[in-house]
Parts: sequence; C-alpha cells; structure tokens
Amino acid sequence: MTTLPVNPPPRLLMGPGPITADPRVLRAMSAQLVGQYDPAMTAYMNETMELYRKVYRTENEQTFLVDGTSRAGIEAALVSLLEPGDRVLVPVFGRFGHLLAEIGRRCGAEVHTIETPWGTVFTPEQIAEAVAAVRPKVLAVVHGDTATTMRQPLGDLGEICRQYDVLLYCDATATLGGNRFDVDAWEIDVATAGLQKCLGGPSGSAPITIGERAVAVIESRRHVEAGIAEPGDVGRGVPIASNYLDLAQIMDYWGPRRLNHHTEATTMLYGARECARLLVDEGLDVVVERHRLHGAAMLAGVRGLGLEVFGDVAHKMHNVVAVHIPDGVDGDAARAGMLQDYGVEIGTSFGPLHGKVWRIGTMGHNARKDAVLVTLAALEQVLRAAGVPVTAGGGVGAAQEIYA
Repeated sequence: MTTLPVNPPPRLLMGPGPITADPRVLRAMSAQLVGQYDPAMTAYMNETMELYRKVYRTENEQTFLVDGTSRAGIEAALVSLLEPGDRVLVPVFGRFGHLLAEIGRRCGAEVHTIETPWGTVFTPEQIAEAVAAVRPKVLAVVHGDTATTMRQPLGDLGEICRQYDVLLYCDATATLGGNRFDVDAWEIDVATAGLQKCLGGPSGSAPITIGERAVAVIESRRHVEAGIAEPGDVGRGVPIASNYLDLAQIMDYWGPRRLNHHTEATTMLYGARECARLLVDEGLDVVVERHRLHGAAMLAGVRGLGLEVFGDVAHKMHNVVAVHIPDGVDGDAARAGMLQDYGVEIGTSFGPLHGKVWRIGTMGHNARKDAVLVTLAALEQVLRAAGVPVTAGGGVGAAQEIYA
C-alpha cells in the first residue's frame, strides 16, 4: 500500500474552533528545531513569556506555555491549586463549566456548583452569594463557553474573591484575543487559554498566567524530581498529583534555573510566539474591535437569513454566534452540504443543544469581511436547498450594512 503525503482539502473553518490558522503562524512553525537549552531557544521562551504578558494584560512573572491543548492548561491550573478535600466553586452556564467541575473532582476536591440555564450567565450577586455560602479555596470560572456562545462578566469577581480570600481561576480559551480580557485589572489569579480560537493558531499549546497569590499556593506544594534535585531542594506540602502538569516544576523549567522538566515542544512554541506577536503588533484593542465588527456582521447576516439567534445576545461573545436550526431541516446534512459543496465548516453544539443549533465562528484569521460574506452566501444556498424560504441576498446584504 502506498501512503500519500498529507494534503488536506481546502477548508474555511467557520465553526467554534479550531479555526483556519493564520498563514504567518504556519510559516513560523515550519522553522528548524534547535536544542532546548540553545541560547536561541531560551531567548524565544523569554520573548514568548513577555508577549503573553501583553496579551493577558498582566505583569505576572509566571506567564508561559503549558505543552498541550487548552485542556492541559486547565488541568495544570486546577491540579496545581487543589489538594484533596479543598473546596472549589464552579458556576456552570454551559458544557465547559461541567468540565471544570469534573476536573476538580478528579483532583479529589470537594466540588460545589451553581447552575443557570444554557444561554444565560450569572450576575455578580449570584456568584458572591455562592462564594459567601461555600467559602471555597478556588472559584473556577469559564469566561466564554463556546457550547452556548455566552460570555460571563468577570469585572466584579476579583474583588469578591479577595473579600473572602478565594483564588480566582478563569478559563479564557474561547475569548482571549477577541474579547476584552484584563488579568491585572480584574484581579484574576490564574488564567489559561489555547491557540485555536481568537489567537489564530493550531491547538496544542496552552498559554497560562499565574499571579503572586496563586504562585504562593503552588510553591507550597513544590517537589523537585529526585533525579535532578539539588542540595536545598526540600519538598513542601502535598505533592501535586500530576508530574507533567505540575506548575511548580514547569515554573522552574521556564525560570532562571532552567531545571529540566520536559523537552519543550519547539514547533508549538514557535507557533504560540507568533500568535502573540501578531496580536501585539496589530494592537490588542484593535484586534478586539476587529472581532466585534465581524461578529456583529455575522450576527446581522444570520438574522437577515431569517434565523433565530440562541441565548442572551447581550452576553454573547464577539467571536461566535449560535442559531436555531429551522424546523424540518436536517442540521447535520446541511452542515455536510456546506462542507462538501462550498468548503465551509460550521458547527453544531453539545448536550441539550446538540442538533438544535448551529454555531458559526468569526475568530482569529477568519475575523475578516470576505470570510463572513462567503459563509453567509453558502448558508443561504444550503437553506434554500433544504426548502427554507430565504430572501435572496438577505444574509450578505444585512452584513454589508454593518460594514457600510
């Protein structure tokens, strides 16, 4: 059997992520490898740390990459903060709140949740009331849940957490780079993300930033591997349950000691560095506004096609919209038609929304006018083929009015 080279079909990825990676990121990832302690490599690592401080809008020294998808960053944060028996509070407003709760249970934590219907978010008062009642060690919050497209307001949560001496962890996978996210101003103790959405890269690297309060908790559980420990490396507290995701060890690897932990994923480092470099070069406020503009055009366009938008639009992320699948339309068949006939991918959702909504993303490299208009034009034809009465050019025309 002859195995052919990898040759993916041309696709415009307009779902909730992954998205079409920026060509400049792919070019950076094609660069030659160097050794993990080569001066060029450690310089790239230092540059990456500084770039992500700017992306996260923070002065946190401990800002670096966890090697793995965005879920690796989430697990690293929670397994390094939570000891068995610790209380963690998770406000659940979609699939990924449930994920945080599950990871907390796997850490042996005492998990408490509050829930609101999918398509809504929590008020600060609701979260404050739950924090006061539970008194958790960690409040773990999803900023934007792509399953529902909702974005949880965070501005008041840091103050609430400090009032009760609680650490604030935030999963910013779906929002970082496309929506305002201000670690220091919002007093977020730990935040993690991934590259495959608004940052415009491939999945496989998880930028993380850790504030001083959380660093102190992680350092209180610091254990150096026996094979590389030096005099004075005395273990402290309950060991972090994961070796690979042990943030105390990873901080030593990225820090001045360069204490070996793993072999840094060089190609992913190149890509993550380029994602951040491009955002900083364009300007963070400019990037957020770009996502807002093209998200608004997509929102107007799906409404122009007569589709009903899911959820509380006032709390929708800039970069993804969910629409109810019209009655009588086979949602999966329509998505397949868009992919096969037009090379455009959109998504469905999970759990109670599976097969009931389509999710359409405008993020990263695809937060641009031509991608929005092509997607709306293709969706119109698929709807028409399914027998849905659609105003000719209704979607593209409505989007064009936003751009006018």
